[in-house]
Amino acid sequence: MSDIPNPFAALDMFGPRLKGKPKKSKLSPFKKLLPKKLAKKLFGKKFATKTRNQLISVEEVVPTVAIVKAKKPGLQITWASNSSEIKEAQRLRYKVFAEEMGANLAASSEGLDVDEFDAYCDHLLIRDQETLKVVGTYRVLPPHKAQEIGRLYSDSEFDLTRLNHLRPKMVELGRSCVHADYRSGAVIMALWSGLAQYMQKHGYEIMLGCASIPMGDGGHFAASLYNSLSNDQMAPVENHAFPKLPLPLDKLNGGLEVEPPPLIKGYLKLGAKICSAPAWDPDFNTADLLTMMRLSDINPRYAKHFLGQ
Repeated sequence: MSDIPNPFAALDMFGPRLKGKPKKSKLSPFKKLLPKKLAKKLFGKKFATKTRNQLISVEEVVPTVAIVKAKKPGLQITWASNSSEIKEAQRLRYKVFAEEMGANLAASSEGLDVDEFDAYCDHLLIRDQETLKVVGTYRVLPPHKAQEIGRLYSDSEFDLTRLNHLRPKMVELGRSCVHADYRSGAVIMALWSGLAQYMQKHGYEIMLGCASIPMGDGGHFAASLYNSLSNDQMAPVENHAFPKLPLPLDKLNGGLEVEPPPLIKGYLKLGAKICSAPAWDPDFNTADLLTMMRLSDINPRYAKHFLGQ
C-alpha cells in the first residue's frame, strides 16, 4: 500500500524470451516461497513478459544471436537497523517517486525522500544479494509509534473515525516502491513476505494504507476502477473511511472497462478490502483508495506462502 503514486504501473515489461535451452542456475532463496505461478495468479499472465513489439525489435537488430535470459537476482529481506540503512530506503524512494514519476517532494540535497513519519517507522528493505543494493522498500508505522506521533499518514487524507477502535492492533504501510530494474513478482512478494513475518512476530492483525492510482487521464480510470469494485471487495460499512478531498466521481467518466494496476490486483486477490471512495491528492495527482488487509482475511490459497499456513 502506498501513500504516493503507484510505481508498479508498468510491471509487464521484463526480460526477453529464451532461445534454445537455458543454463541451469542456483535457486533463488525465495524459489519455494515465491513460485512463478503464484506471481501470475496474483498479478496477471503478462506480468513478467516483454511485449510482442519489443521482442520483434530485438530479433530484427540481432537476428543471429541467441537471446539468453538474465540471471534472476537472489533477494534478501532485512529491516533497517540504523540511519544509514534508512537513508538507503529514502534514496530509492526519491529516485522512484521524484526522479522517475515527477512527484512534488520536498527538496533534498542528498537526493532523499524524507518526511516526519520516517523517524517513527520501521523500514523494510529488499536487497540484491550480489550487490547488496536496496531494490525494494516499505515503511511500517506500528500502533505505539502512531500514538507517539499522534496520527497516521492516512489521517491527512481521510476521516478515519470508524476505524479508531482498530488502531491498537493496526499498522500503517506506506512509501512502497521497487527499483526500475527489479520490478518483478519476486521482489513484491518478498516485500509482502517480510510484512507478514513482521505482523506475526509482533502480534498485529491489520494493515492499512493508501493504494494510489495515477491520474494522467484526469481521473477517468480511477473513477471507473472504483465503480467496478464488487461488494465483496469493499470493507463492511462500519469500517468505511471518508475522503477529505473526494475525487469528483460525478464529473468523470466512470463507466470505462478497466483492469486494476498489478499491485492493487494483487492486494484484492490476497483478500484486502477497499474502505473508501477515492481521495484526490493534488500534489501527486493521484487518486488514493484506503485499503485494509486483515491477516485473518488472507485468501487461504495464498496464506501458506506468506503465513506458513
